Amino acid sequence: MGKRIIIIAPYPNGEAPSQRFRFEQYLDLLKQEGYEIEYHSFLSQKTWKALYKEGALATKVFGIISSFFRRFILLFSLRKFDHIFIHREASIIGPPIFEWIIAKVMRRKYIYDFDDAIWLPNYSDTNAKFHRLKAYWKVKKIMKWAGKISAGNAYLKEYALQFNADVHILPTTIDLENVHNIVTKQSELVNIGWTGTHTTMAYLDNLIPLIKRLEQKYSFTFTIISNQKPDFELDSLKFIQWTKESEIQDLATLNIGVMPLRDDVWAQGKCGFKALQYMALQIPSVVSPIGVNKEIIQNGENGYLCSSEEEWENTLSSLIENKEQRIKIGQNGQQTIENHYSVKSQSDNFLNLFK
Repeated sequence: MGKRIIIIAPYPNGEAPSQRFRFEQYLDLLKQEGYEIEYHSFLSQKTWKALYKEGALATKVFGIISSFFRRFILLFSLRKFDHIFIHREASIIGPPIFEWIIAKVMRRKYIYDFDDAIWLPNYSDTNAKFHRLKAYWKVKKIMKWAGKISAGNAYLKEYALQFNADVHILPTTIDLENVHNIVTKQSELVNIGWTGTHTTMAYLDNLIPLIKRLEQKYSFTFTIISNQKPDFELDSLKFIQWTKESEIQDLATLNIGVMPLRDDVWAQGKCGFKALQYMALQIPSVVSPIGVNKEIIQNGENGYLCSSEEEWENTLSSLIENKEQRIKIGQNGQQTIENHYSVKSQSDNFLNLFK
């Protein structure tokens, strides 16, 4: 097989977590294996920065129109590539025009990679009025036309198998050598933490009353690392503005990581990324037993699965009180990442997509 790859992704290189931890951290590996790579995002850097901010409508509209124009021009150069790799979608709004042209007009097979249940509506309040333009129905078509599919977990694979027989599981992975290459220092004043975007902060709603009760028993910090401040109040609350530059250092200040979820279809499709990040830094993870979390976590060995409020309270209380327990669970969690969810452990799996 040839060695020329074009990567078609929604967002600029290095910006979106779904891209950074699905395929971008394998780009150096591909180059080492002799592949030539061209990376083409739908959104420009300027449009990406404007898209999720209030206002700036003219900038957004002009940026989207320019993005479609660049995609159209790109079609004329696809024949020189041996492999076409599409992450999530070729365009962030509208029907699957480009995928249809590639598959039906140009008769080319592409590799389709996705994480999350992206066939379901999911959008920020900022762009809620435009969410229908996303055309969520197109995911089924993109899957059907693909040559092969890379799915983030077994639940996503089962969905994709309805439309395509050639589906492979490639878990979201952590780069222990170049990115998540530090570990937490377990302190006496415990720092419980959560990281995520403001759109997923609602998962914390049921946990906040418990944190308030724990504040009456223990001294600790409850840290939120996000792109937006939370709208709840806690005596223990500390907010850290998320930045790509300080992401790992900020995460490494946590002593316990939490990942509560609601049991819905969207959560079933999630790839456990928060838990993976915590575990990579030897932060003991306390998570809801939903979706892939049940595969990643062996309860009481490399993390904790908590369903009821009582289980959450007992587990967090035990970890707050016992530093040695936090250290042991954290070390076991990191070993799980190294064995099954690291870039190194999944490198052959990723390379096989191009063979």
